[in-house]
Amino acid sequence: MTGKGSPCYDVNLMDKVNFPVLITNFKTYESATGIEALKLAKIHESVAAEFGVNFAVCPQVVDIWMVASEVQIPVFAHHFDAVTHGQFTGHILPEALKMAGADGSLLNHAEKRIPFQQIAESIKRAREVGFFTLVCARDIEEAQKIAELKPDAVAIEPPELIGGDISVSTASPDIIKKAVEVIKGIPVIVGAGVKTGEDIKIALKLGAKGVLVASGVTKAKDPRKVLVDFAKALSSCPA
Repeated sequence: MTGKGSPCYDVNLMDKVNFPVLITNFKTYESATGIEALKLAKIHESVAAEFGVNFAVCPQVVDIWMVASEVQIPVFAHHFDAVTHGQFTGHILPEALKMAGADGSLLNHAEKRIPFQQIAESIKRAREVGFFTLVCARDIEEAQKIAELKPDAVAIEPPELIGGDISVSTASPDIIKKAVEVIKGIPVIVGAGVKTGEDIKIALKLGAKGVLVASGVTKAKDPRKVLVDFAKALSSCPA
């Protein structure tokens, strides 16, 4: 996606990932597994094209090749390991993900936490591969520490709000504002409980460069309707 070409849609150094962006984490929901993951990714692509906004999807590793071969929007992995070619049975090689069509990966999600040193090593490996890294943090202190490693973006998701009905935009707007103030030069993405376009508008007005969502889309009765609401909010981001 190239976005609208306005100042609101800045092209990131990684060619395919533009801001502001909405990233949907498919997790391991049944509604976003296998062929359902492909269907959901195609809905994302269709709505993104219709409204001229930036969407990305984050399916399970086993679904990446299928999804990436069928859509043009960015595709992220849930995780990868800081390994190279060799004797690493059971590990996820970043080169293999890229060959499968992934454009980048989440790291350190609340449901897949990794040690700080491993985060550093993974970011280094990602640079070697040319892989976008969105590293998750549970609070501002952790986000600042991660930002020093220079990932491509930092996502702040208070763990107590993940999967809930109250969004970070409503429950903890000060976290978003503070994060944007203290993390300089690296896009801040926010997530946890984001369910409505209004949640997105609040996050963007506070300076976030995007949102990370999951169940608000994957568990929706009508994902397209939800994504249209999100797209309208994303397209209204402040200059």
